[in-house]
Amino acid sequence: MTTLKRVLTLRDLVLFNLVAVIGLRWLATSAKAGPAALVLWVLAALLFFVPQGLAVVELSRRYPDEGGIYAWTKRALGEGHGFVCGWCYWICNVLYYPNLLISTAVIATYVFGQGDSALGSSWPYVLSVTLGTLWFAVWMNVVGLSTGRWLQNVGGIGTYVPGVLIVFFALWAIAKEVPAANPMRAREFLPDLTDLSSLNLWASIAFAFAGLELAASMGAEVERPERNLPRAVFISAPLIALVYILGTGALLWLVPIAELNIVSGFLQGVARGAQDTAPALAWLTPFAAFAYTIGNVGGVGAWLSAPARVAFVIGLDRYFPPAFGRVHAKWGTPYVAILVQASLASLALLLSVLGKGTTVETVYLILLDTQLLIYFIPFIYLFVSLIILRRREAGGGDLGTAVFTGGCGAVVTVFAMVIATIPPSGAEHKALFFVKVVGGAALFIAIGGLLYWRAQGKSRVAR
Repeated sequence: MTTLKRVLTLRDLVLFNLVAVIGLRWLATSAKAGPAALVLWVLAALLFFVPQGLAVVELSRRYPDEGGIYAWTKRALGEGHGFVCGWCYWICNVLYYPNLLISTAVIATYVFGQGDSALGSSWPYVLSVTLGTLWFAVWMNVVGLSTGRWLQNVGGIGTYVPGVLIVFFALWAIAKEVPAANPMRAREFLPDLTDLSSLNLWASIAFAFAGLELAASMGAEVERPERNLPRAVFISAPLIALVYILGTGALLWLVPIAELNIVSGFLQGVARGAQDTAPALAWLTPFAAFAYTIGNVGGVGAWLSAPARVAFVIGLDRYFPPAFGRVHAKWGTPYVAILVQASLASLALLLSVLGKGTTVETVYLILLDTQLLIYFIPFIYLFVSLIILRRREAGGGDLGTAVFTGGCGAVVTVFAMVIATIPPSGAEHKALFFVKVVGGAALFIAIGGLLYWRAQGKSRVAR
């Protein structure tokens, strides 16, 4: 019998949620759109983040199973849909690591005062940092969650600290009556939802909130999961929403939009705030870069460990090779699932870094666009499963509330999927872009379908 150790406490889960969801890079991305981004953050929070949190709270309380979103979908819609959900969730996260790791390597250069140098575009540096970070996170999580959780815990703190600094400096500036760096008139807060760039930003902002479902993938490794998983959502969700909304507002107050850098914008906010408050606080900028780097390392650990649990449970169900369902004899972790996932991520990293300026880079960029589309599919399953299980299970509660909650989340998710297929304004071959992104997503889903069909065939032969 396969057993896992219950080591994750409420504190671990709260910090895990912070490091899994928060990406401070979104502050500069959204602030570039001006004060209207604040309204978009609120809309995304109400129409996607809150429904997501409520769905995770209910499903994790009633079904605190290992595998989380995969297990819930399988319970609601059957094994076929469960596999599609789990496959999409797992494979898109393998493609996600290179993006996160490369961002980590670039921001890390600011710790040593090399942020404006060519170091961040040097592939020997980028490759060594990204692969080193990835396999360090692998080692921490293979030796057990009792060890690996500390990487996520420190990462959760590191992720949050720079956001708090930006908000503090903005409040200090307001208290000292320092004028805002950007116009803050009422009309500036009205988003133009007829503009494609605004719609794209709203979709991006909505999915900056994604990740509350991640911790539930480790339900069998959580102490009192039916109690602690929902409580962790209730504690962490307001903290996440506040750092996004207040952090974007603070950045708009401190840094002119024309000067904002998409990659390092939050560091610009810290630097400007420290300079205006007291020149002696200049050290806080490299400190914030260091904290962000540690936060991203913890984020890699979170997005490595939890999706591996989905692959682990699919392995137990025999839809992935049975080796995925193995637990390490000493450390009690699904080490095969973690190692396979990290190996595929390393391959994606090599393709992305070594393929710069070649057709390989083009393929990788298409994979990134495809990854976004694939990532949305499990959220459709999440909201549909909430409605179905509420209707089916006795004592589940009011069906109308579940339909409203799940419906809001599903509509925003479908909207984001449609937006993801629209080529960016600078694309030369828009029809070809659409075909590649949609076709790429269909190809990945077809590969998963082939694996499922093959496993089904073996199961019938065995019987």
